[in-house]
Amino acid sequence: MFKRLQSPWLLAAAVALPLLIAGCGKEEPKPAPASAKAEAPKPDPLKIGFIYVGPTGDAGWTFAHDNARKEIEKEFGDKVKTSFVESVPEGADAERVIRDLVGQGNKLIFGTTFGYMEPMLKVAEDTKAVRFEHATGYKSAENMRTYDSRTYEGAYLAGIIAGKMTKTNKLGVVASIPIPEVLRNINAYTLGAQSVNPKVVTRVVWINKWFDPGKEREGAVALMDQGADVLLQNTDSTAVVQAANEKGKFAFGWDSDMSKFAPEAHLASAVINWTPYYKKAVKEALDGSWKKEHNWWGVKEGAIDLVQISAKVPEDVKKLVEERKAGLKDGSFVIWKGPIRDQAGKEMLPKDQAADDKWMHDIKWYVKGVEGKVPSGG
Repeated sequence: MFKRLQSPWLLAAAVALPLLIAGCGKEEPKPAPASAKAEAPKPDPLKIGFIYVGPTGDAGWTFAHDNARKEIEKEFGDKVKTSFVESVPEGADAERVIRDLVGQGNKLIFGTTFGYMEPMLKVAEDTKAVRFEHATGYKSAENMRTYDSRTYEGAYLAGIIAGKMTKTNKLGVVASIPIPEVLRNINAYTLGAQSVNPKVVTRVVWINKWFDPGKEREGAVALMDQGADVLLQNTDSTAVVQAANEKGKFAFGWDSDMSKFAPEAHLASAVINWTPYYKKAVKEALDGSWKKEHNWWGVKEGAIDLVQISAKVPEDVKKLVEERKAGLKDGSFVIWKGPIRDQAGKEMLPKDQAADDKWMHDIKWYVKGVEGKVPSGG
């Protein structure tokens, strides 16, 4: 009888062989595909709130802001989530709405009218983690900045057309609140008209509101009854152009294209495009580059334009408007260049001197050719 072999090598083989046989036909486990791995969660969208002084409607100041809000949603997609509150009165009620937007988690809030300045500043001081943007104002904080459009450029371009189209040499303006912003527009409209027709005078009716179709219409009718045959407005509804259409006079749309509301009266619309600025502000909030500053944009930045010029306007006048617009864009033309005098004849800007932004922000007077007195508060 043979003895059982005791070789260590044979013993190891005997142990390993069953394991090899058991493992035959089995695949090695594969690593989980990349798609199966947990994806990094998307950051929450930036919540952005807008406060409007009027209804969004289908024309005017608030309509222009809301169009830009919609463009923000298209541009940034799921990176942002916007909301708005319309028809918020200026004053104490605005503070309540702003605080409510903060409470809803909005981290970027736009207040779109001058009268929101003080309430927004108060809330900004209490909520440093939120960024605030105030339209047309001048006060700021580390987390609150201002932005505006050079609406006077559109008013000046409209004035060129008005000066050529008037038959009575009397222009009219339905004005809102007597602040430098509105006074600049009245004066620029007059200067534009005087640049082609020195005989022009401008009459103003103040309604002391930004949006009040009834009062806007009353103001327009009063001006036309006084002989004004070309009207501009610094108010938000379409009532002025519609009243001019009914009376057989001319008028300009304001803040947005109003041509469809007054097909016979409409000469052009001085429009604001807030989209370029809103894209800039949101981008900076998203990438962390947002900082306190004052932004005042016009034709140069694509924020101001005069559109839908009527076929009734002579070609040579259209050409002049385009030349002036091109000059505003490249800086070769300056609206506020001396000599500029107030209505009493006092020199407010010396000959050949160009005004700076501070000078323009301090306008509280009428230029020569505007009739009446600036109301208190101007």
